[in-house]
Parts: sequence; C-alpha cells; structure tokens
Amino acid sequence: MAARRPKNYVLDTNVILHDSSCIDQFEENNIIIPIAVLEELDQFKKGNEILNFHARQFLRQLDSLSGEKIFKEGIKLGTKGKISIQLDEDLDPELEKSFSMASPDHRILNTAYLIAKNSPGKTTILVTKDVNLRMKAKSVGLRAEDYTTDRIQDIETLYTGRRVLEDIPEDIIDRMYKVPFELPAEEFNGTNSFKANEYFILRHNKKSALSVYDHVEGMMKRVDKVSAYNITPRNSEQTFALHALLNPEIRLVSLSGKAGTGKTLLALAAALEKKKNYRQIYLARPIVPLSNKDIGYLPGDIQSKLDPYMQPLYDNLGVIQNQFAETDVKHRRIKELLKEEKLVISPLAYIRGRSLVNIYFIVDEAQNLTPHEVKTIITRAGEGTKFVFTGDIFQIDHPYLDSQSNGLSYLIDRMQGQPLYAHITLEKGERSELADLASDLL
Repeated sequence: MAARRPKNYVLDTNVILHDSSCIDQFEENNIIIPIAVLEELDQFKKGNEILNFHARQFLRQLDSLSGEKIFKEGIKLGTKGKISIQLDEDLDPELEKSFSMASPDHRILNTAYLIAKNSPGKTTILVTKDVNLRMKAKSVGLRAEDYTTDRIQDIETLYTGRRVLEDIPEDIIDRMYKVPFELPAEEFNGTNSFKANEYFILRHNKKSALSVYDHVEGMMKRVDKVSAYNITPRNSEQTFALHALLNPEIRLVSLSGKAGTGKTLLALAAALEKKKNYRQIYLARPIVPLSNKDIGYLPGDIQSKLDPYMQPLYDNLGVIQNQFAETDVKHRRIKELLKEEKLVISPLAYIRGRSLVNIYFIVDEAQNLTPHEVKTIITRAGEGTKFVFTGDIFQIDHPYLDSQSNGLSYLIDRMQGQPLYAHITLEKGERSELADLASDLL
C-alpha cells in the first residue's frame, strides 16, 4: 500500500492567535507560514490579552526551530512533516484581476495560491478562521478550511445537564419525599448512563420529583427549591442551576441559555449567599467590541470606555439589591462589599496576575471566549476557588467563533461527567412574556 502523500497547510494569522500550539495538530503534513503572518503577529506581541500571549508563544516556538532552512526547504517537525516560512512573491496574474497586495489577507492568499499552483501533485489547503478569506480562496479554486481541532462535532446533542425520566414507579417518587430523601441509583432505569452531578425530573403521571445523581455514593438525591439572597428559582431548570451554584463540592459550573433565563442573576445571588465561604466574589466578562474594533476608538477615559460592557453586570446586581429596602442590612451589605472590593466587577483581561485563591469567580458571556482562553482561566484556579461560566452559545460577538468552536461549548462537551463539574442548559425565559416573544420570533 502506497504511503499517503503529505498535504500542504498554509496557516492564516487568526489560526495562530486562536491556538499557538496549532503546529502540533497537523500530523505528518507540511505547514507553511506566509511572511505576512509573521508581520501581523509582530503587531500582537505586546499586551496582556490572550491574543498577545498566543503571538509571543508561537514566535518563541518558531524561533527555537529557526535556521536558514526554514526559509528554503523547511525544517522537520520531529517525525512529522516540515514547517517553512514563505516569502512574498508577485501577485499571480489570476489573482491580480480581483485582489491587491496592499491587504495582508491577499498576500496570504497569494502565497497559498502559488504553493498550490507549483505543487500540482500535492493537496494544498489554506487554513483560516476568516469566513471572508475562505470565500475568496474558493473563488480562485483554492481549497480553504476552518481550524477545527477544538471544534465540537454536534451542537444538537450537546450535554444539557438535565433529563426527564418518565414512567418512574409511583412508590419510588413517594419515597423520594421521605427521609433520607435519596434512593440507590440502581432503582432507576438507565443507571449506567447517568453522569456525575446530572439532574433529573422524575415523573409518574402528575407526580414528580427533582433529583441529582451523586456518583460517589451511587445515590439519586432529591433537589429542593431554595432561595439565594432572596432570589427564588421559578422553574426546575433554575432550581437545578441554583443547587449546583450553592454546592461547595462542585468547583466548576456552567450555565447556558438565551437572554432572560436567569443565568447571571442566579450565579451572582448564589455567590452573595455563600460570600462568607470565599475571600472575594469576582464577576467578569470578556470585552468584544462592536465590529471587532479596539475599545480605544471609543471616547472618554478607560472607565467610560468599559462602562457599556460592564453595565449588564451592575444591572443584575441592582435586581438583587432592590429585593431589599435601602435600610435593610443586606441592601447595605452589597454597597459595602463593592466599596471594600470584596465584590469586584471587572473586564476579564484585568484578572491577569491576580491570585485566584478562595474566590467565587463568575465569568459572564463565556461564549465569546476561545477554548484556550477557558482553559487558561480554569488552570489558574487556586485552592478553594469556584468557577462559574455563563453564556448563550448561539449569541456570539467574536468574529472567529461560532456555536461549535467557542469556549463555553467546548467546556460543556469536554467536562461533562467530571465529579467536580455540573452544567445546566436553561431554556425557559423568566424576564417577561414580551422578552420571551422577542427572543423566539425576532
């Protein structure tokens, strides 16, 4: 059987900024880095954002491989294919009809096009997360693909963290309401498929009970509706979510759902309820400015630039605070927590360098994070810290992410069934009837 010929993969800048370890993902194939990519990476070297980290990491890795050969025949990557840097050449006449070399994207496109043209016996693929560049490549007959290494396969079957078990014997449901409010999981159908911290609605006709699977004890335990800082769940999904948020044994929680399902409100209420167990409550969100522009183009000082992005978090805090009269100790306590910086609301980028020990850490709008960013945040968790990620995987502002490639979807897919993790997908909106109607129809 003939050996498979290696393919040529030409990488766009955004692939490297998405995953600086991407050159390890192409097996025995060849990797080509256009010189225009290095020039673009040079602009990202300085700064504290994850993009800057990826740029520096990749350039250091490339420098460790560098030698004259990398600009000629390429350098072998262990037992894999070769990596090479390709210098610019004049725009191919076929591309010159529609494109200009003034654009870095067109220089990258030209490099890939010429490699494909000069290597007729090999498959050449331009790898980019830019949909527009993929379309341009296809318009000139060049094969182009998204970088899909950290992309989940099927969003339709993504773990929801909750299930309904129908036709449960009536006596079992009755026993769930008697002390000790738990039963061996073997008494329920499908025990083998139960995941750690998975939530269930047990039903027999009109009778039902809410429960969670405790994999350590092998028990199905009843879940009761409880309030957190005067916020009471309005449906079974929110009851499950609040149970996970208040459970000290669950160190990582994710909540997904459309606007108005109560994700951030529940997370913040749970954090306030459990504040005595933590040194600090941290509520953060990534900043993804409109049209992918840097916030520097906005008027005013840094605080006025950030206010529009952070306001929804203050709104949720206001909802909780307004549950109490201004003279109530709990109303005053929230103001005190903010003043003493026991409760911090901040852009996610500002956490770099902070000690994340014994913190209740809520990351809002997590669907705008890459898988690598989510990993970076979680791996910085110190002793006693609890992480909560909330977001809507179908409402993404990041230009190079979608429902299958964002960090929140990736987290849900990879972490399901882990003992320290729980997830709930919230579907029922509780904001208002009008808000639900607009969310569903507009």
